[in-house]
Amino acid sequence: MDLIRRSGEILVECFATIEALLRPGVTTGELDRVVEEFIRRRGGVPAFKGYQGYPASTCTSVNEQVVHGIPGPRVLEEGDIVGIDIGVARNGYYADASRTYAIGAVSGEARRLMDVTREALDRGIDKVRVGNHLSDVSHEIQRHAEANGFSVVRTLVGHGIGREMHEDPQVPNFGLPGRGPVLVHGMVLAIEPMVNEGSCEVLTLKDKWTFVTVDGKLSAHFEDTVAVTKDGPVIMTR
Repeated sequence: MDLIRRSGEILVECFATIEALLRPGVTTGELDRVVEEFIRRRGGVPAFKGYQGYPASTCTSVNEQVVHGIPGPRVLEEGDIVGIDIGVARNGYYADASRTYAIGAVSGEARRLMDVTREALDRGIDKVRVGNHLSDVSHEIQRHAEANGFSVVRTLVGHGIGREMHEDPQVPNFGLPGRGPVLVHGMVLAIEPMVNEGSCEVLTLKDKWTFVTVDGKLSAHFEDTVAVTKDGPVIMTR
C-alpha cells in the first residue's frame, strides 16, 4: 500500500499544480504538457500515455464529454466544466484519480452536478469497509446521484488497481447492495462515479476514445484510489 500511496502523492501535487492554470483561454493540450512534465520531474511515469494506444498523459473531458477526452488545441471557455483524469506509475505501482473543475463562472446546475458527483464518491468511499460487499459501494453512489435527479453511467466502471492500472474487480457505480465480492484488508480500488445531467446513455466519438452523453447534456467525473483497511477506507489520492 505504501508504494501506491507514493504514486498517489504525486497525483495530489499534480492536481494542485494544474488548478492554478485552470482559467478561460488555456488549452487542454497545455494542461496535458504541464501534467506530463510534472509527473516525470517527480520520478513517476504518466500511466495513460501509450496505454492501449492512448496518445496523451491526461484525459480532459469537457462539458458533455464523459471520460477519455483527448487533450489538444481545444480552448477552455468561461462556463465550461472539465474532468481531468490522471494516472501515475512509480516503482511499479499505480494510482488513478479524477477531478471535475469549473472554468470561471458556471451555471447553477453545472455546479450542482459537480457537487453531487463528488458527494457520491465520498459516500461510496465510506462503504469501503472490511466485510462490506463491493456492491454496497456501487449502490450508495447510484442512490445519491439519482436522489438528486441525475443518472449514473452504466457502461463505464471503476476498477481494482495496484501493480497494473486496471485490475479485478470492476467497480460499477450502480447496483443492489449486499452482492459481489466481500471487501478484505489490502484491496485497493479506483472508485470513479460518472454522473450525467440527463440520460445515463453514452456514445463514443470517431476518435474511438471520447465518450459523450447521448443527449448532449453535462457530465461530471470524480475518482480516487482507495485502500480497504481494518481501520476503514484510506484514500491514497488526497
